[in-house]
Amino acid sequence: MFVNLRLYKYSQKLRAPFKSFRRNATVSSKSQGGPIGILLMNLGGPHNQSEVQPFLTRLFTDREIFKLPYQDSLGKWIAMRRAPHVAKLYAQIGGGSPIRKFTEEQGRLMAELLDKTSPETAPHKPYIAFRYASPMTSETLEQLRKDKITRVIAFSQYPQYSCTTTGSSLNELYRQLKYLNLTDAFQWSVIDRWGCHPGLLDSFSKLIKEGLMEFEEKDRSKVTILFSAHSIPMKVVDRGDPYPLEVAATVHGVMNRLEFSHPYRLVWQSKVGPLPWLGPSTEKAIKGYANLKQKYLLMVPIVFTSDHIETLYELDILYSDLAKQLGLVTKRAKALNLEPLFIQTLSDVVREHIASGNKTSNQLKLRCPMCTNEWCAAAKNYFCNA
Repeated sequence: MFVNLRLYKYSQKLRAPFKSFRRNATVSSKSQGGPIGILLMNLGGPHNQSEVQPFLTRLFTDREIFKLPYQDSLGKWIAMRRAPHVAKLYAQIGGGSPIRKFTEEQGRLMAELLDKTSPETAPHKPYIAFRYASPMTSETLEQLRKDKITRVIAFSQYPQYSCTTTGSSLNELYRQLKYLNLTDAFQWSVIDRWGCHPGLLDSFSKLIKEGLMEFEEKDRSKVTILFSAHSIPMKVVDRGDPYPLEVAATVHGVMNRLEFSHPYRLVWQSKVGPLPWLGPSTEKAIKGYANLKQKYLLMVPIVFTSDHIETLYELDILYSDLAKQLGLVTKRAKALNLEPLFIQTLSDVVREHIASGNKTSNQLKLRCPMCTNEWCAAAKNYFCNA
């Protein structure tokens, strides 16, 4: 992945505010007669062993990620076959994913800080909508209705946009709004990408500096920073998905904060299935650097806002064990989790979004050049014009 200065400057347009939108989205909760709901959207994860197969079933039947013949039947069969193996992996990190615990606490702390820093729009109330685990989108929409929330900000917890992540969550949100006959029940705006927000770059930079300090002082200058992001299928990339660009922009922004103190590369993890995915893979990169005698590596999870199986198992166990076998010295930068600077960033992103009056970013209005997903078209039209 080659990132030049022109690409980075272009990416700054992703940060917001996007001033060309109508200014009617700035609504105080007082004028609405209730709290502003902040809907934190993310992948989710099984909370325990019994939820692994249902989680995988929802994942493999999601047509926004996988296009399979006889999708419902084949996706369920793949989930059933993979569930015992995946359950063993979750057993190695405590039996389930911690993503719900972290998301709940992030939301609570964010809302508390927002109430203090933006009292004119207080109170703010966090909600969670996971794509493949509870609380599911439909559950949360019902809760929003019961709580009589009318103003909602859909806040993607994927800082860099992809049709497979934020796009899939927004499509599902729109589908459930239609199914539940709630399309007129809420006033929506969307934070659909924030990968170059200054606070996010500062948060990553802080954690990387802390990670570098874990190496012996005599070796610290020899470290290569390996930014590891969740990969996506190449057919999605070829369709025009902006994800590789946006992840690369985040990486460049972080390294700019670090004054390019160390050499670095962007690599990709978590490939599923036999079809081509975006590379080079994290595993192959580790093997390659072992061959090149590049002994010291700091692995940085650059697209995840909290720990889950991709960090706790893949980076901390699978890839760390591989590196050790190859004679490398590796450390892993901490995930954002409850880092105070990151909580401040979450609050700032929402506060700035409310103040801007924007419905969405300019980018959300644009479909991928090869997009044929009509749900995508309908969801974008709804949220950009709701």
